[in-house]
Amino acid sequence: MDRIIEFFTNYGGEMLFKTWEHLYISLIAALLGIIVAVPLGVALTRFPKSAGFVMGILGIIQTFPSFAILAFFIPILGVGKVPAIIALFFYSVLPILRNTYTGVNGVKRSLLEAGRGMGMTGWERIRYVEVPLAIPIIMAGIRLSTVYLIGWATLAAYIGAGGLGDYIFSGLNLYQAEFIVAGAVPVTILALLVDLLLGRIEEKVTPKGIRKMKEAV
Repeated sequence: MDRIIEFFTNYGGEMLFKTWEHLYISLIAALLGIIVAVPLGVALTRFPKSAGFVMGILGIIQTFPSFAILAFFIPILGVGKVPAIIALFFYSVLPILRNTYTGVNGVKRSLLEAGRGMGMTGWERIRYVEVPLAIPIIMAGIRLSTVYLIGWATLAAYIGAGGLGDYIFSGLNLYQAEFIVAGAVPVTILALLVDLLLGRIEEKVTPKGIRKMKEAV
């Protein structure tokens, strides 16, 4: 315990930087996943025959070991944050895509017909009916994906991307527990805090009617 306290005393400033570095890598990858997966999930509801194929391909990618994905991009993009973010991006897409597709596809047809009867265009039905009603399910996918990415981002240190994984790898190589604790504990705290924050965001963006239905259940 004394060695751990001494470590935090000596490396406190560096730990803050590495924590920010870790969060940066994770959140950029998650943001890219949201930008790609949410529109793609909505689009696939219009082409359901293609949905199984697309999700199957992404599912296969997710079965690849994380180290293999990271190593794959080294000859193409070199080492550092860029290949790490791109590799993590591939892991972020499937949970968000699957939840978006499920949520939007689960909107009752009667509500869509009502929107059509009010003169809404296809885009307006997506924007004002389908996506708002699917928000809780979409956000569940985003929360799951982001928490996973924070954990997987420790592997980014393997290709020189930095972050808290540096401490974990150093601890394993040097057989020093304080380094492992210094990496693992902040990663766990980050994952919990980000999940809590996304939960609050979910409450804010979920339509009031949907929130009341969830509270009643």
